[in-house]
Amino acid sequence: MSYIRRDAFTMIELVFVIVVLGILAAIAVPKFAATRTDAQISKARADISAIRSAIMTERQSRLIKGDSAWIPQLSDNNGTLFTGSDVNHTLLLYGVSSGTTDGHWSRTGVNAYIYKVGSKNCRFAYDGAGKFTLNAADAGTICDNLVN
Repeated sequence: MSYIRRDAFTMIELVFVIVVLGILAAIAVPKFAATRTDAQISKARADISAIRSAIMTERQSRLIKGDSAWIPQLSDNNGTLFTGSDVNHTLLLYGVSSGTTDGHWSRTGVNAYIYKVGSKNCRFAYDGAGKFTLNAADAGTICDNLVN
């Protein structure tokens, strides 16, 4: 009595595996896109918290030295942001690299910044008196998630 030994998969088995992988991919890919946006929001929230804390730390340093003025601007160039207004006024020690894609900050003016998340530009401004805030026109959008 002899039998045939089978060492390969049949075409039907391969098709079933491909179909199952396709179904899993269709479910997983949208979840990864949402996870990316959530990560960008978390990064921005951490950056905003660090910036606001650094503003207050710089203010306290100035008060100890007898200077009651707030730091005049948060950045002195467009490449590395939030490093302070000059060498005597440090904000973030290492700063934040500027970019124009999702998940990056960019500078649009002396005290105006944009954080891009989910293809939406969230505009922030520093008022020169200690407040780093989201532009009111961006309220009610994904930008609210950055400050709430």
